[in-house]
Amino acid sequence: MQYSNTLLFIIVIVVGYAIATFNYLVRLRNHIGDAWSNIDTELKRRYELIPSLVAAIKGYTAHEKEVLGRVVELRNICMADNGSVGHQESSQKLLVGAMQDLMLVAEAYPDLKADNNFMQLQVELVNTEDRIQAARRFYNGNVRDYENRRESFPGNIVANMFGFEARSFFNVDPAVRAAPSVAGLH
Repeated sequence: MQYSNTLLFIIVIVVGYAIATFNYLVRLRNHIGDAWSNIDTELKRRYELIPSLVAAIKGYTAHEKEVLGRVVELRNICMADNGSVGHQESSQKLLVGAMQDLMLVAEAYPDLKADNNFMQLQVELVNTEDRIQAARRFYNGNVRDYENRRESFPGNIVANMFGFEARSFFNVDPAVRAAPSVAGLH
């Protein structure tokens, strides 16, 4: 009788742990989805700023068509990319590189750097990049917690039993790191 009570107690503990781990993994998976939607929202905000930024620069740099065209092309590719996080990460890195080239082009034109419209767009882009980075950190923190639970023993047993798949981190540097200096422009 005592043996069956002990066995029943062990079974209840194991099943309870499996249920708790399953529910925790589901919560983390949902947090990852929510965090990714925050990144997606901020990326769309970046995509909306790019045409205005390109138009502002185009007015000052008639012979920089290759750089401008590359930014627009990569923006369109990124907007259409609904693939895996890893796939989107690689296309985002290309866009970030092109935007950094675009900012270098802008640096060569003092009149452009002093243009209020361009400066406002650049400040807005910096703010957007900051929000993307904050959303990325939140997303990656959720992925870290999920992966730790999914890969650690005995949580990995529950994760494998119920098909919890690995998630990828999203690591893309910002396109613009700091707002333009307005000192000396008045």
